[in-house]
Amino acid sequence: MSKEFIVETSARHVHLTEADFKVLFGENAKLTPKKYLSQPGQFACEERIEVVGPKKSIANVSILGPFRNKSQVELSATDARSIGLPIVIRESGDLANTPGCKLVGPCGELELQEGVIVAKRHIHVTPEDAKELGVKEKDVVSVEINTEERSLIFKDVVVRVSDKFSLAMHIDTDESNAAGCGKEVYGRIVK
Repeated sequence: MSKEFIVETSARHVHLTEADFKVLFGENAKLTPKKYLSQPGQFACEERIEVVGPKKSIANVSILGPFRNKSQVELSATDARSIGLPIVIRESGDLANTPGCKLVGPCGELELQEGVIVAKRHIHVTPEDAKELGVKEKDVVSVEINTEERSLIFKDVVVRVSDKFSLAMHIDTDESNAAGCGKEVYGRIVK
């Protein structure tokens, strides 16, 4: 049996550039960490924004820090449909030819020309974990998740390897609900 790893639900959130953050929150605003996340250096912020699509908007969306070199909105497929955007499944940072949206903060708003994605499910692994799991960067694997009433196997899971990562799989809220995930769920790669 292969090594198990935590499977975390990644709820809707936004990554911002510093310049975009200042448009939304003001020139002197700073990111305020609320909760540190499993990936080293990553944190959820106190600040929240509204994500506006063609049909409606989603208020109170979390911002994750630190700043990025491109602003990016990560939604579930259900979220994207509900606000009138097409579902474009991509790895984080792969934003070319993705839909845009309006972002509204307390001090301003801006129009993203692209950057709204449904994040492709993925596993963060260190190089050491990759050796132990028998995987390498960009491998696509299947992961079995056993829950009380909705166990399933997720296919098309991308492996991301970096010494800056901590071993964890990330799925969105739609996927988490499909598997009946609770607070602490583990998965394992299956062949």
